[in-house]
Amino acid sequence: MFGAAKAYGGAGARYRAIDMSSRIEGASPHRLVTILFEELLGAIEALQAADRQGNRGKRAERQSRALSILHALEASLDFEKGGEIAVGLSSIYREARRLITAGAREGRPEMAEQARAMLADIASAWYSIG
Repeated sequence: MFGAAKAYGGAGARYRAIDMSSRIEGASPHRLVTILFEELLGAIEALQAADRQGNRGKRAERQSRALSILHALEASLDFEKGGEIAVGLSSIYREARRLITAGAREGRPEMAEQARAMLADIASAWYSIG
């Protein structure tokens, strides 16, 4: 019984990896950032759900995913061409990382919600550009 559940879980992970690969393949730079925002917001929402359920392992996994995506978004900024906008986004991404990390450490889920709300505003603006 448990072996079957494990097998299905592995199949789900493989499906998600294939789905992600197909979404990324041939995507424009704008679409890639859009995908990162979608994945980031999904990771934060999953982190919040795991927190409500008391699932520390899943929470840590989703927190790690969110932090990795935030690092990727910040690394993709072009400070020469982006100027003040890039500097502002960098500050927001760092603050979101701080909120997510401190919220998990201090047991304050509202901090992850603050980060999600900030990032959702940026994602919404990004989606409207497309």
